[in-house]
Amino acid sequence: FKLPMMASSVRTVVRQSRRLIGALGFSSRSVCTTPLYASHVTSQAATVRKATWRRWPTGIGGAQMVISRSMFIQVQSTPNPNSLKFVPGVSVLGTGTADFSNQLEARRSPLARQLFKIDGVKGVFFGPDFITVTKSGEEVDWQVLKPDIFANIMDFFASQQPILSGEEEPSATNDTESDDNETVTMIKELLDTRIRPTVQEDGGDIVYKGFHDGIVKLKLQGSCTSCPSSAVTLKMGIQNMLQFYIPEVKSVEQVEDEADEVSKSTLSQLERTLADEKP
Repeated sequence: FKLPMMASSVRTVVRQSRRLIGALGFSSRSVCTTPLYASHVTSQAATVRKATWRRWPTGIGGAQMVISRSMFIQVQSTPNPNSLKFVPGVSVLGTGTADFSNQLEARRSPLARQLFKIDGVKGVFFGPDFITVTKSGEEVDWQVLKPDIFANIMDFFASQQPILSGEEEPSATNDTESDDNETVTMIKELLDTRIRPTVQEDGGDIVYKGFHDGIVKLKLQGSCTSCPSSAVTLKMGIQNMLQFYIPEVKSVEQVEDEADEVSKSTLSQLERTLADEKP
């Protein structure tokens, strides 16, 4: 919108614009040429706005403020105190999930790469309509991390880049294979229809990794990865449900796949190399 042009001078227009900024809830600082971020944070939600001021040449018409981008980001707690769920109000993956447990895996996503550049971020997880960020420990303050997370999420969606690089595809479901027996098919169906939706509500996910000798092997992702209550969730929640419907299930175990182990090994080796090179 354009500011009123009834003023007799540009100085008067600027004074009017400052009053207008105050009414909108922005900073009442002087006209600026660099983006101004303002995050209004409550316990459950944040509005992140980016505004730019422009002074047009004399004769074109005083000053004009353009609110270039606006995004309402809900922030939800999870059972894991080191993980928060950010809901940007737009589609993230649409369907499926994608997990990034370290910087090497984050190469698959421009948004994940940017979030890992924030000091204190340990893990990033994408769901259909949410982003889970996990911090490195209790010593890292969420109040310090949140502004940078808000800014990176907003800038990414404003850029309209694809969230996954190249031909990378999200993990949609525990797809049934042609050689799956009836028990495995039932396990996957229960996971996808009864368990995964609930776990995703808490900012995480569970992926089927195998069934052998009555033991169901599952991989935890997102907020579930380092959650203190993950063991209870596996045994008291998932295991009990699977055993109720499928008598062949004896127990449930958490596992990591080969790609995770290789990635962690490579990252550890890189960190040792960098440490050795320090004077």
